[in-house]
Amino acid sequence: MLINYFKIAIAVLRRRKFFTFISLFGISFTLTILIVLAAFINNIARSDYPDRKRDRSRYLMLMDQRNEKNGSQNTSQLSFYFLNKFVNTMKTPEKVAISSIFHPTNTYVNNKKLVINVKYTNSAFWEVMEYDFLEGKPFELQQVNNAEKVAVISQDTRDSYFGEGISAAGEYIETDNEKYRVIGVVKNVPVTMLYGYGDMYIPYSLSKVAYREKDLGGDFLGVLLAKKGSDPDEMENEYQGIVSKIPFKGTDFDKRYSHADTFLASFTRLVLGGGSNSGIGNFIVILSLVAFLFMMLPTLNLININTSRIMERSSEIGVRKAFGASSGTLVLQFITENIILTFIGGLIGLMLSWGIIQYINSSNLIPNIRLTIDFQVVLLGVVACLVFGFLSGVYPAWRMSRLHVVTALKAN
Repeated sequence: MLINYFKIAIAVLRRRKFFTFISLFGISFTLTILIVLAAFINNIARSDYPDRKRDRSRYLMLMDQRNEKNGSQNTSQLSFYFLNKFVNTMKTPEKVAISSIFHPTNTYVNNKKLVINVKYTNSAFWEVMEYDFLEGKPFELQQVNNAEKVAVISQDTRDSYFGEGISAAGEYIETDNEKYRVIGVVKNVPVTMLYGYGDMYIPYSLSKVAYREKDLGGDFLGVLLAKKGSDPDEMENEYQGIVSKIPFKGTDFDKRYSHADTFLASFTRLVLGGGSNSGIGNFIVILSLVAFLFMMLPTLNLININTSRIMERSSEIGVRKAFGASSGTLVLQFITENIILTFIGGLIGLMLSWGIIQYINSSNLIPNIRLTIDFQVVLLGVVACLVFGFLSGVYPAWRMSRLHVVTALKAN
């Protein structure tokens, strides 16, 4: 029976090629957008190089201070002073990684300007993050304390500054009018990995940022790594205790918010949340609405097209009813045909998605990012096809089942 439905569906698709093109375009375009979007979200949210211990980690990004009487507010990243003096004293984490937001510096190679994004870190940063070293090794605590001018650079920085494939360990690199001895070269990190991305990593003790100033807000981020077998949420509880005990003396604020979040929540809090609101709920609602709207537009389009197509087949419906076909049988046939149509569109969408993702990866449109279509993304496409096919076929099939035999036979 399914084979017959498939043959009929293909014949119907060939009958009105323009309508078929519009239907397939709507399905494939929508699925392509959803799959590429899902690949981006999956790339950012999953544990990946160099942040491979994300299930044991909690992320420190914001210090939100407010005066609830006059409504004033100050939100910024964290200061090195706060992370070093208060967070480093925590008992629950195994390690505390401290790093600055990367910032661009300029250097010149063969009279060409090269922009190097510099990131300042502590030595524990290299134990929390798992970088793949192509050459050398990371700097150690003693080198940080001695403010040695050493640096770990990315593979792209090595190739751009010294030449592709040329060893850089032990050589000197100059940027922002300072020379540093290269002690390590790491595999490139995509810019979407905010906590780990950089072209050049330098001990925080060399930072020109006023990291000794005793403010709570600044230019740094933190990552807490839980001990093996322990609950990462215990770090959030201890962190909240530390934040709540910091006095407001000398400030205009009377309320302070800062959280040890999961990786995703650290970003949703920044964009969609604030204060005690992590923004996760808002993120889910917005994502669901976007997916719903993207799915509804082609569904409504398919309903109109399918209704026109079914009405064109009224004589066929009349003949089948005259020979004893029940309304339920006809409804099942037309819904099945429509699901077949959406699956064809879904396959086209998957191929388009694969092509677009390969283009993004190969063109370096987003530096060092590597998007993939994994099982979850493919499953999302299959479910979307089923939803498209069912929703866009139910109403036209119901209209068809309501036709009387005489009316259907007279229509043509």
